Amino acid sequence: MRTHKGEILLFLTALVWGSSYIFQKMGMDYVGPFTFGFFRFCIGALVLVPLIFYFDWRKKVSGRQSEIPKITDKTLLVGSILCGISQFVAGSLQQIGLVYTTAGKAGFLTSMHIVFVPLLMIFLRRKVGFTTWIGIAIAVFGMYLLTITEGFDMHPGDGFVLGCAVVYAMQILLIDHYAVRTDPIRLAVFQFLLGGLLSGVFMLIFETVSWAQVVACTVPILYTGILEVAVAYTLEIFGQRTTPPPIAAIIISLESVFAVISGALVLGEHMTGRETIGCVLMLIAFLITQLSGLRKSEVT
Repeated sequence: MRTHKGEILLFLTALVWGSSYIFQKMGMDYVGPFTFGFFRFCIGALVLVPLIFYFDWRKKVSGRQSEIPKITDKTLLVGSILCGISQFVAGSLQQIGLVYTTAGKAGFLTSMHIVFVPLLMIFLRRKVGFTTWIGIAIAVFGMYLLTITEGFDMHPGDGFVLGCAVVYAMQILLIDHYAVRTDPIRLAVFQFLLGGLLSGVFMLIFETVSWAQVVACTVPILYTGILEVAVAYTLEIFGQRTTPPPIAAIIISLESVFAVISGALVLGEHMTGRETIGCVLMLIAFLITQLSGLRKSEVT
């Protein structure tokens, strides 16, 4: 009989990711997007480093030393570079977008990666079901209601976060490919380190670093670095070990709901009726695109 431990871990993942949007937006009151990304990703990577030694120790104790990959492992290096670059691009676009849009809208638009994944799968020559296309159509209409104002204009922040969703969709496919071929904890640490280093380079080029502002931004940086990056991603890794991918995707998509709730409770953000309908339609689209896969997994 299968337990629901994985589902609980993924629910906590969605809760942390959803609530982190308000801290990401709060961080933009103190530092620039690249400065925030530099500290967030580096802290997240450093927090995860002890887990590498812990799991290596467990493998050695159980006589599975051969499963410990070398730092020069080609698959690990290539996967870390590709995932790290996508992590940097997506995270930066999201942070820039949060300067101009609300945490609630950012949460829903980022969750559009669940819909963009099947679109990208076409280029990999993998089948996409008819039900999935229905979900995509509903999501596009929902996104229109949520982000397009009168005159068919999209706010700059919405466009940045939407671009983040596209890159995150690419990252999901990259992680799906590399996580089963190398050590997932090392993959997470190295991709966050690269994301942090790239953020640092852009920080030095485009932003002026004020240590007083960095200190004032301590709470948002620590919350997102420790909980959003280190803890939540680790929970996701372990949660997906025992949870079928379609169910996992549905649970994780709840981060958009938690983002709206957090934005309303903490930041006092309010959404219009039109935007609320758009959110509901997008959430329905997320569920539709995954439920078709859920039915197939239940049959098999």
